[in-house]
Amino acid sequence: MTRIGMDLNSFILEQERLYPNATGSLSRALVAIESATKVIASHVRMAGLADILGMAGKKNIQGEEVKKLDELSNNLLIQYLSQSGEFFALASEELDEPIFPEEGKDAKYVIAFDPLDGSSNIDVNISIGTIFSIHRRVNSDVSDFLQEGYKQVAAGYVIYGSSTMLVLSTGNGVNGFTLDPAVGMYLLSHPNMKIPEKGKIYSINESNDKKWIDAGLKEYIESLKDEGYTSRYIGSMVADVHRTLIKGGIFAYPADVKNKNGKLRLLYEASPMAFLTVQAGGMATTGKEDILNIKPTDIHQRVPVFLGGKYEMEKLKSMLKNG
Repeated sequence: MTRIGMDLNSFILEQERLYPNATGSLSRALVAIESATKVIASHVRMAGLADILGMAGKKNIQGEEVKKLDELSNNLLIQYLSQSGEFFALASEELDEPIFPEEGKDAKYVIAFDPLDGSSNIDVNISIGTIFSIHRRVNSDVSDFLQEGYKQVAAGYVIYGSSTMLVLSTGNGVNGFTLDPAVGMYLLSHPNMKIPEKGKIYSINESNDKKWIDAGLKEYIESLKDEGYTSRYIGSMVADVHRTLIKGGIFAYPADVKNKNGKLRLLYEASPMAFLTVQAGGMATTGKEDILNIKPTDIHQRVPVFLGGKYEMEKLKSMLKNG
């Protein structure tokens, strides 16, 4: 049975025993993610001391400047995930096209990941993170990444903050593991995470309110204020969603006149975070449809994102005018 303090590897093996036909492939895949993120965490901790801050002098597929720690994290994930032999293909937010590693030619899974979410906060020592999403290999080509979010076999994130924490779901609830740097192990610290049905916090960049496309959204935010909600917005999705999962409320990154299709990426950010939120008892929508029901058309597709507790999300759906 799972218990507080159980290490991640033991937890993964315990979960595997629940499925008599399991081959161990997913377990080994998750261990590869664990190993890569522990190395990334060690580099994040010394970011202020080593020459890994600042820009790498290039732009990613999104046209954004790539920071040195972004590039390092991306390379580490590619290395560990490829060498594991458990992934037929890898899609990174930082790369134009997926990678098909030779070691994974017979693998069962594909993985999409954001190697370092919130990297604009690196230089000011605010929490950042890694997000990942795993699907089964179906067609053995790029279309394997164009599956609906509800078909994910696992999703999670690692938040590098005052402590390093891995939050994971394989479709049977959500569990959080905190990295003990003394022994180099993720230990179960937040079993069976559940988002409160009603919280007290809303998380949105309110400075963009004049640009929001849906007129009902501003009314919605004002109604939350009237109920006594407070605003908390970090600008790092991993950090904002992590707080929302634990304390409840709502996280939102809506469409606006500049980003009419939203700004967050479906594969690398919206879908895995929606999966975790729903597994924790919450809801996730674009404002028009459930995020987990969207069939992607492009690996870099963007969508509006609203996720949170049931009370806030039901209220949102009733007030949006374009939903």
